Amino acid sequence: MRKLTFEKKAAMEMSVGTIVTIVLLMTVLILGLVLVKQIFFSGTEIVDLTTAQLRAEVEKLFSEESKLVIYPTNREVKIRQGNVDGVGLGIKNLLRGTEGNKVFSYVVTVSDPDIQRKCGVSATEAERWIKTGRAESNIIVPVGDFTSGKVLFEIPVGAPLCTIRFRVNVEAEGAPYASDFFDMIIEAK
Repeated sequence: MRKLTFEKKAAMEMSVGTIVTIVLLMTVLILGLVLVKQIFFSGTEIVDLTTAQLRAEVEKLFSEESKLVIYPTNREVKIRQGNVDGVGLGIKNLLRGTEGNKVFSYVVTVSDPDIQRKCGVSATEAERWIKTGRAESNIIVPVGDFTSGKVLFEIPVGAPLCTIRFRVNVEAEGAPYASDFFDMIIEAK
């Protein structure tokens, strides 16, 4: 009788220990998955950034001599078919020998000469995917200050899965000022 009670108690302790171990392992697994999701799906979605948040991110990127910055810093934006996302731009007024406000403008164009062969779309069609911010003029920036904005793309379902290079050309007072590029990587939905 004593042996049977001891075996039942041992079996019960083993079952409780196993259940506690499983619960702890599942908790750690769920927390790990949440952490991995946050790491991979945060930081580069321009659509979700408010104007103030984008301005803060762009301000971090400016060095003393940077006239134009593009966010994200790796100059790559991955957008799934059927989604909207984009890049942030920052223009800093570093015109020497001037004072007051100056007028800037920019335009975003496809700068990939092989786009038709690589992606099967024309440069004009790829530029039509720009939902907001393709070009802007009459941007007033005081000397030493900067402005920021978004260029948003809406990628249609069925768009080719490829990489397209875009160039941002900035003018100050009608003269070329700065130029930089970024790559848009179209991914399956």
